[in-house]
Amino acid sequence: MLDGRWKTSIERGLRPVGVNLRRAGVNADVLTAVGVTMSAASGVAIATGHLSLGLLLLVLTGLPDALDGAVAKAAGTAGPRGAFFDSVADRVSDTFLLLGVAWYLADTSGAHLALLPMAVLGASLIISYERAKAEALGFSAKGGIMERAERIILLGLGLLFQSLLLVVLWVMLALTVLTAVQRFVKVWRQASMERPVVAPTRRASRRRAARSTSTVWRQNLQSRRRR
Repeated sequence: MLDGRWKTSIERGLRPVGVNLRRAGVNADVLTAVGVTMSAASGVAIATGHLSLGLLLLVLTGLPDALDGAVAKAAGTAGPRGAFFDSVADRVSDTFLLLGVAWYLADTSGAHLALLPMAVLGASLIISYERAKAEALGFSAKGGIMERAERIILLGLGLLFQSLLLVVLWVMLALTVLTAVQRFVKVWRQASMERPVVAPTRRASRRRAARSTSTVWRQNLQSRRRR
């Protein structure tokens, strides 16, 4: 939801920063890797009960995550490879963070509640897969009430107000499942629409006619040989 509304404005504002970082020799892939490393550190901090440190690292993780695209565009290297790396890095980062929360809850609240962040992780992976599969099939699955930006913000609030962490996780789970349903319905409707039949071009018609003529010629030749 936030990506759809403010993504363009944010990218426009970060463009000069990306140009300056590129001139300083900063590489977009390095920024992406730094973001994943910081997410892992945040997950470890959360798992060991240092929630304030985990929150600080979570906030700092947003910097390289926001700047890697700007640097790639400034360098003229933005493309499928970088988009693939960034997408995979986001999934890995989410896994580190929510595994850290699960570990923390297992130590402080019992094993059953540790399943709650794992359920959030599973639902978030589903909505990511829905988008990837839809785009591979030529459809659009963007949008939804709880995308990655919203999940990170809510997780940060849960770490900031530690007494509300469980409530925040339940809200995250409910809204992430709702987003998965929204995306499924969106793609289902697109896939259910009748697609226009593409008329064959003249070249395709000529190829079919040539194949048909060739087939008839071969059949006649075989029949003559049998005689």
